[in-house]
Amino acid sequence: MAFTSDNVLVFLAVLDRGSFSAAARALSRVPSAVSMAIAQLEAELDMPLFDRSGREPRPTAAARALEPQARALAAQLQQLNTQALALTQGLEERLTLAIAPELLAARWHGPLATLAQDYPLLQVEVLAAPQADALALLHAGRAQLALVFERPSLDGREDFQEVGSETLVAVIAPQHPLLAPRAAGAGPAGLREEHLAGTRQIVVAGRDLGQTDARFVYARHHWRTDSHLAALGLIEAGLGWGWQPRALVAPRIAAGTLVELPLENLSNGAQLWVDVVWSRERPLGLGARRFVELMARQRPGSSPAPQ
Repeated sequence: MAFTSDNVLVFLAVLDRGSFSAAARALSRVPSAVSMAIAQLEAELDMPLFDRSGREPRPTAAARALEPQARALAAQLQQLNTQALALTQGLEERLTLAIAPELLAARWHGPLATLAQDYPLLQVEVLAAPQADALALLHAGRAQLALVFERPSLDGREDFQEVGSETLVAVIAPQHPLLAPRAAGAGPAGLREEHLAGTRQIVVAGRDLGQTDARFVYARHHWRTDSHLAALGLIEAGLGWGWQPRALVAPRIAAGTLVELPLENLSNGAQLWVDVVWSRERPLGLGARRFVELMARQRPGSSPAPQ
Protein backbone atom coordinates (compact mmCIF):
# COMPACT_ATOMS: atom_id res chain seq x y z
CA MET A 1 0.00 0.00 0.00
CA ALA A 2 1.65 3.21 -1.16
CA PHE A 3 -0.28 5.80 0.85
CA THR A 4 -0.30 5.72 4.64
CA SER A 5 -1.71 8.12 7.20
CA ASP A 6 1.80 9.51 7.72
CA ASN A 7 2.94 10.05 4.14
CA VAL A 8 -0.42 11.57 3.20
CA LEU A 9 0.25 14.29 5.79
CA VAL A 10 3.79 14.75 4.45
CA PHE A 11 2.53 14.90 0.85
CA LEU A 12 -0.06 17.56 1.71
CA ALA A 13 2.41 19.55 3.80
CA VAL A 14 4.79 19.82 0.83
CA LEU A 15 1.92 20.85 -1.44
CA ASP A 16 0.77 23.49 1.01
CA ARG A 17 4.17 24.83 2.09
CA GLY A 18 5.89 24.74 -1.30
CA SER A 19 9.16 23.17 -0.17
CA PHE A 20 10.55 20.22 1.76
CA SER A 21 12.14 22.48 4.38
CA ALA A 22 8.95 24.47 5.01
CA ALA A 23 6.96 21.23 5.23
CA ALA A 24 9.52 19.86 7.68
CA ARG A 25 9.14 22.91 9.93
CA ALA A 26 5.34 22.56 9.85
CA LEU A 27 5.61 18.87 10.77
CA SER A 28 8.42 19.37 13.32
CA ARG A 29 10.73 17.09 11.33
CA VAL A 30 14.10 17.44 9.64
CA PRO A 31 14.03 18.21 5.88
CA SER A 32 15.81 14.97 5.01
CA ALA A 33 13.01 12.94 6.63
CA VAL A 34 10.40 14.75 4.54
CA SER A 35 12.42 14.35 1.36
CA MET A 36 12.95 10.65 2.05
CA ALA A 37 9.23 10.09 2.75
CA ILE A 38 8.28 11.69 -0.57
CA ALA A 39 10.96 9.72 -2.42
CA GLN A 40 9.72 6.44 -0.94
CA LEU A 41 6.13 7.31 -1.87
CA GLU A 42 7.19 8.10 -5.44
CA ALA A 43 9.09 4.81 -5.63
CA GLU A 44 6.07 2.80 -4.48
CA LEU A 45 3.77 4.65 -6.90
CA ASP A 46 6.41 4.40 -9.66
CA MET A 47 5.84 8.00 -10.73
CA PRO A 48 7.18 11.41 -9.75
CA LEU A 49 5.02 13.64 -7.56
CA PHE A 50 7.31 16.68 -7.55
CA ASP A 51 9.57 18.20 -10.20
CA ARG A 52 12.91 18.90 -8.52
CA SER A 53 14.57 20.62 -11.51
CA GLY A 54 14.06 24.09 -10.05
CA ARG A 55 14.99 25.67 -6.75
CA GLU A 56 11.85 24.39 -5.06
CA PRO A 57 9.90 21.22 -5.84
CA ARG A 58 6.85 21.76 -8.06
CA PRO A 59 3.86 19.38 -7.99
CA THR A 60 3.46 17.26 -11.08
CA ALA A 61 0.13 16.66 -12.83
CA ALA A 62 -0.07 13.32 -11.03
CA ALA A 63 0.33 15.03 -7.65
CA ARG A 64 -2.48 17.47 -8.44
CA ALA A 65 -4.68 14.59 -9.57
CA LEU A 66 -4.08 12.77 -6.28
CA GLU A 67 -4.52 15.89 -4.13
CA PRO A 68 -8.34 15.88 -3.73
CA GLN A 69 -8.46 12.29 -2.50
CA ALA A 70 -5.47 12.86 -0.25
CA ARG A 71 -7.21 15.81 1.37
CA ALA A 72 -10.40 13.82 1.80
CA LEU A 73 -8.44 11.00 3.44
CA ALA A 74 -6.67 13.45 5.76
CA ALA A 75 -10.02 14.94 6.78
CA GLN A 76 -11.42 11.47 7.50
CA LEU A 77 -8.40 10.61 9.60
CA GLN A 78 -8.82 13.85 11.54
CA GLN A 79 -12.50 13.04 12.16
CA LEU A 80 -11.56 9.54 13.26
CA ASN A 81 -8.96 10.83 15.71
CA THR A 82 -11.38 13.43 17.04
CA GLN A 83 -14.07 10.79 17.50
CA ALA A 84 -11.69 8.43 19.26
CA LEU A 85 -10.58 11.19 21.64
CA ALA A 86 -14.19 12.20 22.30
CA LEU A 87 -15.13 8.58 23.07
CA THR A 88 -12.44 8.46 25.73
CA GLN A 89 -13.92 11.67 27.19
CA GLY A 90 -17.44 10.23 27.42
CA LEU A 91 -19.00 10.74 23.98
CA GLU A 92 -21.94 8.45 23.28
CA GLU A 93 -21.93 6.11 20.33
CA ARG A 94 -25.47 7.30 19.60
CA LEU A 95 -27.53 10.21 20.89
CA THR A 96 -31.31 9.69 20.80
CA LEU A 97 -33.61 12.68 21.22
CA ALA A 98 -37.35 12.11 21.76
CA ILE A 99 -39.46 15.13 20.79
CA ALA A 100 -43.11 15.81 21.52
CA PRO A 101 -44.78 16.17 18.08
CA GLU A 102 -46.07 19.65 18.90
CA LEU A 103 -42.45 20.79 19.27
CA LEU A 104 -41.20 19.58 15.91
CA ALA A 105 -41.32 23.19 14.71
CA ALA A 106 -39.28 24.40 17.71
CA ARG A 107 -35.68 25.59 17.43
CA TRP A 108 -33.74 22.36 17.95
CA HIS A 109 -32.27 21.98 14.46
CA GLY A 110 -29.59 24.65 14.97
CA PRO A 111 -28.11 23.03 18.09
CA LEU A 112 -28.03 19.68 16.29
CA ALA A 113 -26.20 21.31 13.38
CA THR A 114 -23.57 22.67 15.76
CA LEU A 115 -23.33 19.30 17.48
CA ALA A 116 -22.71 17.68 14.09
CA GLN A 117 -19.83 20.08 13.53
CA ASP A 118 -18.37 19.39 16.98
CA TYR A 119 -18.72 15.60 16.70
CA PRO A 120 -19.12 14.75 12.99
CA LEU A 121 -19.13 10.97 13.51
CA LEU A 122 -21.67 10.96 16.33
CA GLN A 123 -24.78 8.98 15.38
CA VAL A 124 -27.96 10.97 16.11
CA GLU A 125 -31.50 9.62 16.23
CA VAL A 126 -34.59 11.86 16.48
CA LEU A 127 -37.86 10.25 17.53
CA ALA A 128 -41.24 12.00 17.48
CA ALA A 129 -43.45 10.72 20.29
CA PRO A 130 -46.33 12.17 22.31
CA GLN A 131 -45.10 13.71 25.55
CA ALA A 132 -45.95 10.75 27.79
CA ASP A 133 -44.34 8.34 25.33
CA ALA A 134 -41.23 10.54 24.96
CA LEU A 135 -40.73 10.51 28.73
CA ALA A 136 -41.34 6.75 28.82
CA LEU A 137 -38.58 6.31 26.21
CA LEU A 138 -36.33 8.44 28.41
CA HIS A 139 -36.91 6.39 31.56
CA ALA A 140 -36.54 3.12 29.65
CA GLY A 141 -33.10 4.21 28.46
CA ARG A 142 -34.19 4.22 24.82
CA ALA A 143 -33.57 7.98 24.60
CA GLN A 144 -31.02 10.11 26.41
CA LEU A 145 -32.98 13.36 26.10
CA ALA A 146 -36.61 14.40 25.70
CA LEU A 147 -37.81 17.75 24.40
CA VAL A 148 -41.23 18.26 25.98
CA PHE A 149 -43.55 20.81 27.54
CA GLU A 150 -43.28 21.59 31.23
CA ARG A 151 -44.80 18.83 33.33
CA PRO A 152 -47.71 19.48 35.73
CA SER A 153 -45.64 17.93 38.54
CA LEU A 154 -41.98 17.16 39.10
CA ASP A 155 -40.63 13.64 38.82
CA GLY A 156 -37.75 12.89 41.15
CA ARG A 157 -36.17 10.67 38.50
CA GLU A 158 -35.80 13.60 36.10
CA ASP A 159 -33.62 16.63 35.72
CA PHE A 160 -34.23 19.32 33.14
CA GLN A 161 -33.15 22.57 31.52
CA GLU A 162 -35.72 25.14 30.48
CA VAL A 163 -34.98 26.11 26.87
CA GLY A 164 -37.87 28.33 25.75
CA SER A 165 -41.61 28.47 25.41
CA GLU A 166 -44.34 27.71 22.88
CA THR A 167 -47.83 29.17 22.55
CA LEU A 168 -50.66 26.72 21.93
CA VAL A 169 -53.73 28.03 20.10
CA ALA A 170 -57.12 26.45 19.50
CA VAL A 171 -57.60 25.95 15.76
CA ILE A 172 -60.41 24.63 13.60
CA ALA A 173 -61.28 24.27 9.93
CA PRO A 174 -63.07 27.30 8.50
CA GLN A 175 -65.88 25.06 7.21
CA HIS A 176 -66.58 23.52 10.63
CA PRO A 177 -70.25 23.87 11.70
CA LEU A 178 -69.14 25.57 14.93
CA LEU A 179 -68.26 28.64 12.87
CA ALA A 180 -71.50 28.61 10.83
CA PRO A 181 -73.37 31.15 13.04
CA ARG A 182 -70.45 33.57 12.74
CA ALA A 183 -70.30 33.11 8.98
CA ALA A 184 -74.00 33.92 8.78
CA GLY A 185 -73.56 37.01 10.93
CA ALA A 186 -75.66 35.59 13.75
CA GLY A 187 -74.90 34.43 17.26
CA PRO A 188 -72.47 35.86 19.81
CA ALA A 189 -69.38 37.86 18.89
CA GLY A 190 -67.22 34.94 19.91
CA LEU A 191 -67.27 31.39 21.17
CA ARG A 192 -67.18 30.53 24.83
CA GLU A 193 -65.61 27.72 26.84
CA GLU A 194 -68.83 25.71 26.73
CA HIS A 195 -68.58 25.64 22.93
CA LEU A 196 -65.15 24.01 23.22
CA ALA A 197 -66.40 21.54 25.80
CA GLY A 198 -69.32 20.52 23.62
CA THR A 199 -67.43 20.14 20.34
CA ARG A 200 -65.24 17.17 19.40
CA GLN A 201 -61.58 17.81 20.12
CA ILE A 202 -58.60 16.24 18.35
CA VAL A 203 -55.94 15.43 20.94
CA VAL A 204 -52.33 14.39 20.39
CA ALA A 205 -51.65 11.78 23.07
CA GLY A 206 -49.70 8.61 23.73
CA ARG A 207 -50.92 5.09 23.07
CA ASP A 208 -51.54 4.41 26.76
CA LEU A 209 -55.16 5.43 27.28
CA GLY A 210 -54.43 6.06 30.93
CA GLN A 211 -51.84 8.69 30.06
CA THR A 212 -53.65 11.91 29.11
CA ASP A 213 -52.56 15.40 30.13
CA ALA A 214 -55.72 17.07 31.42
CA ARG A 215 -54.30 20.49 30.58
CA PHE A 216 -54.80 19.78 26.89
CA VAL A 217 -58.27 18.17 27.02
CA TYR A 218 -61.30 20.52 27.18
CA ALA A 219 -63.99 18.65 25.30
CA ARG A 220 -66.23 15.96 26.74
CA HIS A 221 -65.79 14.01 23.49
CA HIS A 222 -62.38 13.75 21.90
CA TRP A 223 -60.45 11.71 19.38
CA ARG A 224 -56.84 10.71 20.07
CA THR A 225 -53.84 10.26 17.80
CA ASP A 226 -50.13 9.93 18.45
CA SER A 227 -49.27 11.81 15.23
CA HIS A 228 -49.33 15.58 14.90
CA LEU A 229 -49.74 15.21 11.12
CA ALA A 230 -52.79 13.01 11.65
CA ALA A 231 -54.18 15.54 14.12
CA LEU A 232 -53.72 18.41 11.67
CA GLY A 233 -55.36 16.36 8.92
CA LEU A 234 -58.37 15.56 11.09
CA ILE A 235 -58.75 19.19 12.12
CA GLU A 236 -58.41 20.44 8.55
CA ALA A 237 -61.04 17.90 7.47
CA GLY A 238 -63.52 19.57 9.83
CA LEU A 239 -63.70 16.64 12.26
CA GLY A 240 -62.94 18.67 15.37
CA TRP A 241 -60.83 21.42 16.90
CA GLY A 242 -57.48 21.08 18.63
CA TRP A 243 -54.66 22.81 20.47
CA GLN A 244 -51.61 23.26 18.26
CA PRO A 245 -48.41 25.34 18.52
CA ARG A 246 -48.88 28.67 16.78
CA ALA A 247 -45.57 28.29 14.93
CA LEU A 248 -46.66 24.91 13.57
CA VAL A 249 -50.09 26.02 12.28
CA ALA A 250 -49.12 29.50 11.08
CA PRO A 251 -48.59 28.35 7.44
CA ARG A 252 -51.97 26.60 7.43
CA ILE A 253 -53.70 29.64 8.87
CA ALA A 254 -52.06 31.79 6.20
CA ALA A 255 -53.24 29.30 3.54
CA GLY A 256 -56.79 29.41 4.87
CA THR A 257 -57.07 25.71 5.77
CA LEU A 258 -57.20 26.49 9.49
CA VAL A 259 -58.37 29.42 11.60
CA GLU A 260 -57.83 30.34 15.22
CA LEU A 261 -61.04 29.89 17.18
CA PRO A 262 -62.60 33.27 18.01
CA LEU A 263 -63.06 33.03 21.78
CA GLU A 264 -65.10 35.47 23.82
CA ASN A 265 -64.52 34.73 27.49
CA LEU A 266 -60.88 33.57 27.38
CA SER A 267 -57.84 34.36 25.32
CA ASN A 268 -56.91 31.94 22.57
CA GLY A 269 -53.35 31.18 23.49
CA ALA A 270 -51.65 29.26 26.26
CA GLN A 271 -47.93 29.80 26.74
CA LEU A 272 -46.09 26.75 28.04
CA TRP A 273 -42.44 26.43 28.92
CA VAL A 274 -40.37 23.91 26.99
CA ASP A 275 -37.77 21.73 28.71
CA VAL A 276 -35.01 19.36 27.72
CA VAL A 277 -35.33 16.49 30.18
CA TRP A 278 -32.89 13.74 31.08
CA SER A 279 -32.81 10.90 33.60
CA ARG A 280 -30.95 11.31 36.86
CA GLU A 281 -30.48 7.55 36.89
CA ARG A 282 -28.09 7.60 33.92
CA PRO A 283 -25.12 9.94 33.41
CA LEU A 284 -25.31 12.16 30.36
CA GLY A 285 -22.71 11.68 27.66
CA LEU A 286 -20.61 14.40 26.09
CA GLY A 287 -22.96 14.89 23.14
CA ALA A 288 -26.09 15.13 25.28
CA ARG A 289 -24.47 17.68 27.60
CA ARG A 290 -23.35 19.75 24.62
CA PHE A 291 -26.83 19.66 23.07
CA VAL A 292 -28.46 20.83 26.32
CA GLU A 293 -25.93 23.64 26.56
CA LEU A 294 -26.62 24.74 22.98
CA MET A 295 -30.40 24.63 23.51
CA ALA A 296 -30.10 26.72 26.68
CA ARG A 297 -28.02 29.35 24.88
CA GLN A 298 -30.93 30.10 22.55
CA ARG A 299 -33.00 31.67 25.31
CA PRO A 300 -32.21 34.88 27.21
CA GLY A 301 -30.53 34.64 30.58
CA SER A 302 -28.10 32.17 32.04
CA SER A 303 -27.64 28.77 30.44
CA PRO A 304 -26.04 26.35 32.88
CA ALA A 305 -24.87 23.06 31.48
CA PRO A 306 -26.04 19.85 33.16
CA GLN A 307 -23.59 18.13 35.47
